[in-house]
Amino acid sequence: MYKNLAAVIAAACFLFPFSKMAAEPSRTSVQGSVSGPVKAAFVYVTPVFETGWTHQHDQGRKAVEKTLGTSVKTTIVENVAEGADAERVVRDLAQQGHNIIFTTSFGYMEPTLKVAKEFPNVKFESITGYKTNVNVSVANARYYEGRYLAGVAAGRMTQSNVAGYVAGFPIPEVLQGLNAFTLGMRSVNPQAQVKVVWLNTWFDPAKERDAAFALFNQSVDVISFHTASNAVMAAAQERGKMAIAYHSDMRKVAPDAQLMSVTHEWGRYYSQRVADVQKGQWQSGNVWGGLKEGMVRVGDFGPKLPAKVRTEIEQIQKDIAVGKLHPFQGPFSDQNGKRLVAAGQKLTDVEILNMNYGVAGLVGKISP
Repeated sequence: MYKNLAAVIAAACFLFPFSKMAAEPSRTSVQGSVSGPVKAAFVYVTPVFETGWTHQHDQGRKAVEKTLGTSVKTTIVENVAEGADAERVVRDLAQQGHNIIFTTSFGYMEPTLKVAKEFPNVKFESITGYKTNVNVSVANARYYEGRYLAGVAAGRMTQSNVAGYVAGFPIPEVLQGLNAFTLGMRSVNPQAQVKVVWLNTWFDPAKERDAAFALFNQSVDVISFHTASNAVMAAAQERGKMAIAYHSDMRKVAPDAQLMSVTHEWGRYYSQRVADVQKGQWQSGNVWGGLKEGMVRVGDFGPKLPAKVRTEIEQIQKDIAVGKLHPFQGPFSDQNGKRLVAAGQKLTDVEILNMNYGVAGLVGKISP
């Protein structure tokens, strides 16, 4: 179902780095500057917890308030199911007079587009979506850059040569991270394997926990995940395994298990977009930022990670940020041994956005 994604992106919108946005002229602004505080709304797919996907977006919202002060008023609606519920919530927020609405889940994309057509003077930010319109912008982070570094840590630390990965849905964003993690692990440990369990949900702590235990029973001694809670980290702590946190620092629930974390930083982007609305300079676009732009960060190292591995990861992070190293540079093959990228070559952005396969070293189907 994702085979035409790259074509859609190439035809319908443009990619430009986050750092360029401030200098871009307002080409698609749909109304003038806002008098009085900007009303900014945020729609969340889960409740706001102390860690996880939604936590990071709410940290971004708080950064907006800190940065813009009394010139912004924010509203949140949490635990909104994707689909009809999302459409109802987004429409209600638009009717309430919000100037900009951030919808922070992939499954909100179509409801956001539908409501946006009804409210041409409201700006919408579809986070992790890929379809734009005159008043709909999209933004995502190059999570795969941090995932590659996490894979290096897993490859250095594993004793069994088997890592585990608990994942929500096999959309390109998730496959990018899963494959980058595998390639990073095998870059320092060529015999390593990654076993994946698909859940068909973003948020179900009980299922996430069960999947982690199932992987631990298959020789997995280090684990990561692409779901919305901290259940996998808590399971690793309970079982005495190693784990790599995602979305945010999770040492509070896994003080011994956590090797490091891959986090998302939305505050700067959200603050800029709200400020653009206030000044009448908002424009539609497609931002995809990573380590260089500060939208992805690795750190929060745990006590089990040796200093020499931390130093290695920090150096690789610098190399990726300056373009010296690319997580999807060749040579590497798919699960069936077919060469995907030759030595000296790397995937283009469109090829990464269109990813629908698993790389060599990944054990398990790429779909449930």
